[in-house]
Formats: sequence, C-alpha cells, structure tokens
Amino acid sequence: MAGGRIKNFYQARGYWPLWVRNGAVIPEARIFIDDLASADLDGLDPDDYDVEKLRHALDRARDGSADSLARAELELSAAFAGYVGDAKRAPGIRVTWLDPELAPKRQRDDEVLRAAAVAPSFPAYVKAMGWMNPLYVQLRAGLARHVARGGSEESEMITRLNLDRARLLPGPWIRHVVVDAASSRLWYYGDGKVQGTMRVVTGAPESQTPMLAGMVRYAILNPYWNMPSDLVSKRLAPKMLKGASLTRLRYEALSSWGADARKLDPKAIDWQAVASGSQELRIRQLPGGANAMGRVKFMFPNDLGIYLHDTPDKKLMARSARHLSNGCVRLEDAPRLGRWLFGRPLAAASKAPEQDVPLPQPVPVYLTYLTAIPTATGVTILSDPYGRDGERGR
Repeated sequence: MAGGRIKNFYQARGYWPLWVRNGAVIPEARIFIDDLASADLDGLDPDDYDVEKLRHALDRARDGSADSLARAELELSAAFAGYVGDAKRAPGIRVTWLDPELAPKRQRDDEVLRAAAVAPSFPAYVKAMGWMNPLYVQLRAGLARHVARGGSEESEMITRLNLDRARLLPGPWIRHVVVDAASSRLWYYGDGKVQGTMRVVTGAPESQTPMLAGMVRYAILNPYWNMPSDLVSKRLAPKMLKGASLTRLRYEALSSWGADARKLDPKAIDWQAVASGSQELRIRQLPGGANAMGRVKFMFPNDLGIYLHDTPDKKLMARSARHLSNGCVRLEDAPRLGRWLFGRPLAAASKAPEQDVPLPQPVPVYLTYLTAIPTATGVTILSDPYGRDGERGR
C-alpha cells in the first residue's frame, strides 16, 4: 500500500486520481508497467517493482469497482514514485555543479507525483517518460533494440555509460539548455518538448569542454575577448616581433587580470619574452565584427572560463567534426538562442563594450558528452574525441 507521503499527496488534491479516468485505468498504465519490466535498461532490477502484482491489480480493476480502482491507483503511484526516484538517481559520473540546486538529489514520493500531476497531460507524460530528458528516452529505446538483436557487449557498455550521462539531464518540462560536446550540438527545451537545436563548436581534445551544469544568469553584449596566454605567446607575439600594430589588430595589452588593470603601451612590452613564454601578458580583443566572441556571450559564472558565445567564423559550423575551441561553446545562431532565453531580440544600446543584460529568470545549462546515438536497429557508437569512454568516472 501507499506510504505516508503518497497519501498526503492524494489528500492535498482531494483524492482526485491520476491513473483512473471515466471509471477505468488509463491505457498508459500498461505502458508504464512495461517500462518497469524493462528497468534493467535503466540499470535497475525489475523485481524491485513487483511488476506481476501491478498487472494483477490492473486485471482486477477491469470490474470497475471503486475498491479495485482505488487499489490499482495507489499501487501504480507507489511504483511510479519509486521507479522515477530510482531512475533519476545520481550516477558515478564526474560533473562540476556550479549551482547546488542543479545537483541530483532523491525526490520524495510526493514530489515525484506532484511533478507528474502538473503536466498538461498525465497520460502523455507517462507514455513519453516525461521525467527523463528525451535524449535519455531515445537512447534507452536504442539500447532495448540493441539488446534484442544481440548487439556487442562493448557497444552495450558504452551505451549504458552514456545513459548515465543523460540521466543527469532534466525532463523537457523544465526549461533548460543542453550542449553535447561529443557531437558538438545544442538543444533547448521547454513545455515538454525540444524547442530548438543548433550546431556548435566545442573544445579541442587538448582544451576539452568540461562536463558541468550551471545557471545562465546574464548576457554580455559587445564583449571583449581575453586571448588565452598560450595564444598570446604563440600567435600574437610573433606578429608583434615582425612589426604588427596592436592597435590595427584591435587588441589591447593590460597590466593584470584584475578589474583595476591599466592599459600598457605596446612599445614598452618585451615581446621576445612574451613569445618565449617567460613573461605572461593579458591581451584582450576589442568588440567588433572580427571579435572572437562575436556580438554576445551568455554567462553561467564559473572559474573555468567556460560560456556560450557568438562567433564570426560561421564556416566552421559546416564541418562534421567541430572540436576546435579552447573549451568554450561557439554558437551557430546566438541571436536565436538569445531570443529564446530572453523572450525578445537582444540589441546593444550603444557601441560601448561589455554591456550586461541580466536574465529575468536564470536558465539551467548542462554541458554533457554523449558518444552513443539511437538508430532504427539499436545504437551507433560515435568517435570519442576526449577519450572519456574508457574512464567510468568522466
């Protein structure tokens, strides 16, 4: 029978049922029980959910009696709350949680049921496994096909690893952004569905885009680009030694990385020392059409220097392999993402650099790494550019 929290859930809603409509259990209950029977795909034990007992409860409820319908209702909700909580468990995947509220934690039974009850259509929520991200649901179905056709154990192992990565992503009813560094693709979700997708450029193998989750809190229009120190020594300093003009290149040299940094005279800089790496120099690129950040960057504050940003180099999006950045995520269509985030076009008020635009409601962003994709016959394993598939904790 149902626990205390489940009873409290029903009491709070005037004992209005979830699973019973018009004097019968909804057909989606059978789909849910089938999901329980295949819980091994989620890394769970189907025996923990007493699947046969649920099937018998549904069979008894066919008589339409109030008692048998009530028993089926409570038993389904108890199994549902337990299964969803288990499926959303925290796997052994190493992720940087920038905001504590995004870190996975076990939901109480009543919290699971309330989240399901507020979906516009509970039957559709059950049928689509709306508590999980669509990437997880699709990959789970791919794994089922893979197992059914006797696919390789190695592919199954990698797929299960990817399911654990996707397990950390929220369901589509929560407004959020997902960036997959492996396929260099971005999706944004809301109202129970994918609301848009685009190509991105992600980190090169030597400067990987990390797995992390944070809250996009503001945009910066007309951003500077702070050139990484290794690029300053390897790319910029040699040009300066050959007589290039820092001003014409639209760069500035600064005395430090602090907010009180002062501009340096390029002629007073020991460019030979910078080129050799014995002297570190802060260089930033001025805003404008050629700026590596483009016209906007979206900030989820972190100490890793990772964010989503526009790019003037759109031709890179045509490449099939787009692991080319220094770790940040370059967007195929930054204005479109900005319109989705803010609900309006983003436009700078002037040509002034670094114009902060706060987001009225922060939006979660998840940077993940998925090297398995579902197909009509099972799964396809993609390349592993970061070499993470052999390391369980990554």
